[in-house]
Amino acid sequence: MSYQKHIAAYDRIYARCGIDCLMVDEDPGMMGGTVSHAYMAYAEAGEDEIVFCRACGYAANVELAVAAPDAEPPLSETAPHNESIDLLADEIKPTPEARTISEVGDFLGLPARAFMKALVVVADTGGEAGKPLMVLLRGDDELNELKLRNLLGAEFRLATPDEVLAAQGVEPGFVGPVPTDLPVYADRALTRGSYVAGANKRGHHRSGIALDRVPQATVVDIRTVRAGEPCPSCGGALEGARVIEVGNIFQLGTKYSHPMGATYSDEQGVERDIVMGSYGIGLARIAAAAVEQHHDDHGIVWPASIAPFQVHLLVVRASDETQAALAEELYETLRADGLDVLFDDRDLSPGVKFKDADLLGCPVQVVVGKRAAERFVELKIRASGERRDVAAADLAAAMVAALTAP
Repeated sequence: MSYQKHIAAYDRIYARCGIDCLMVDEDPGMMGGTVSHAYMAYAEAGEDEIVFCRACGYAANVELAVAAPDAEPPLSETAPHNESIDLLADEIKPTPEARTISEVGDFLGLPARAFMKALVVVADTGGEAGKPLMVLLRGDDELNELKLRNLLGAEFRLATPDEVLAAQGVEPGFVGPVPTDLPVYADRALTRGSYVAGANKRGHHRSGIALDRVPQATVVDIRTVRAGEPCPSCGGALEGARVIEVGNIFQLGTKYSHPMGATYSDEQGVERDIVMGSYGIGLARIAAAAVEQHHDDHGIVWPASIAPFQVHLLVVRASDETQAALAEELYETLRADGLDVLFDDRDLSPGVKFKDADLLGCPVQVVVGKRAAERFVELKIRASGERRDVAAADLAAAMVAALTAP
């Protein structure tokens, strides 16, 4: 209940901050707990990547994301034959000096999805430091390191060439699962069809490799999901986006309270473990996301709710006594009305001041210029570029309207 209330509160907070973000499934990581979500703001320069579905709202970091099973039939079921190789036949073909999926694919005239990629990794599991195992992926897929790390419950690394040779009897580039004595984890995308894999013989690859020929294989989800794949919830097409993490929430449960003996007494006087949560909001990250989402060719366009200053007050000619006096008066008046005001009274050219004002991006600019003697100023809305003359006496009401406009 409390966790759901926090989610609702976070939704309101980010909406009020004026940033477009999405709550996504997140790995709890070292914080622990059973449930974790992160709030991700869309940003082309973001450090994270997510996939999401517009149809049903599913969203997850690519480190955790899953997709519905591929509806496209394996290549071996639709086009088993090719001029140089039959994907269904158990044949060993020479592939001299072709090691990578790309190189072997070019040599045999096959796309990457026709291959079974075999990786030897070294994991520290169950007290057996340096234990090698084999990971199998379809040739056009990439290993999701976090998924494998969570599966193993330990850190791992790619085996060195010497370790691969010792474990499988062949150098990297020609490793395959038939035969192998290593424990094997195979991505579920390989459960259908037959593939080409390393033949465990230098300069050779083998066709006709299906998972039923690898009896010790454990089928798991260890691939990285890509945009365009089917949503696991509704089957719609997943989309991808770069994002900045602007907050996170963790349902810790009793992970910390139980071992620490942190308890409370319920209504019956029974001691129970405190149920905990962790909630964080990245203030600097919200500012960064706002700049990424709200800017134009001239500079920042701050949302009014989080702008460092709500008003940028400029004097066109600081040496003009009439303009300077009106600007000073308005500065004090606006501050007295509770507004944060950035006052530019520098003795510089108007062009420089206007450029700086657009660059800094305060929601509203108030320009004291040639109509100062009439007690009129120019009001500019930074987001829209709208300009209009306003009487100084009406400026407070105009400011309220400008700052509260949607």
